[in-house]
Amino acid sequence: MSDSTTAPVAMSFYPNASSEGTKSLPLIAHENHFLGDVSTSSDPDKPISAGFYRLQPGPALTYTYTYHEQKIVLEGTIRVADEAGNVHEAKAGDVLYFPKGSTITFSTEGGALAFFVGQRAKGAI
Repeated sequence: MSDSTTAPVAMSFYPNASSEGTKSLPLIAHENHFLGDVSTSSDPDKPISAGFYRLQPGPALTYTYTYHEQKIVLEGTIRVADEAGNVHEAKAGDVLYFPKGSTITFSTEGGALAFFVGQRAKGAI
């Protein structure tokens, strides 16, 4: 039962985010890695951001996470390698978890698109 003195909390809705939003993702590294936040929570202590990551063939990107993140591959194949020696060819439908402090190298031969959710503020990469 809800408290009658508390205002209802509305959800957010982002129509066509995967089809329209991925066309103009900001470039984040080299000439082939693009990432854009679609939504960020308003929790100042534990923000959560979600959006899309697109990579095209070209130089690999090595990134050290300062937050926890999960990605689900939507299209194509992403080659991911960590410092522990694990290497995976993640394809559509695969889910990846990158713990805070992990260093991951991303590459692709044919291009890929992924959806991510990370425990970070908007734009913090």
